[in-house]
Amino acid sequence: MANHKSAIKRHKQSETRRQKNASCNSALKTLVKKVKMAIESKNREGAQDALKKAIPAMDKAASKHVIHRNAAARKISRLARQVNSLRVS
Repeated sequence: MANHKSAIKRHKQSETRRQKNASCNSALKTLVKKVKMAIESKNREGAQDALKKAIPAMDKAASKHVIHRNAAARKISRLARQVNSLRVS
C-alpha cells in the first residue's frame, strides 16, 4: 500500500478509474450481447436497433480510453457485417 501522500492520492484515483472502466466494460458487453442475441434469433429490426445503440457506446468508450480505438472499430465492423448479412439472406 502507498506510504506517502501523493501515492495515496494516486491509489485512490486509479481505484476510481478502475471502477468506472469496469462499469463501462460491463455495459458494452451487455449491448454486444443484445446484438448477438438478435442476430441468432434472425431478428433484423431488433439487431439493427441494438447495433444503433451499441455503436455510439463503443465510440464513447474508445474516446474515453476505456477500450482501444482500433478494438472498438473492429468490434463495430464485425457486428455490422453480421447484421448486414441478415438483411441479404
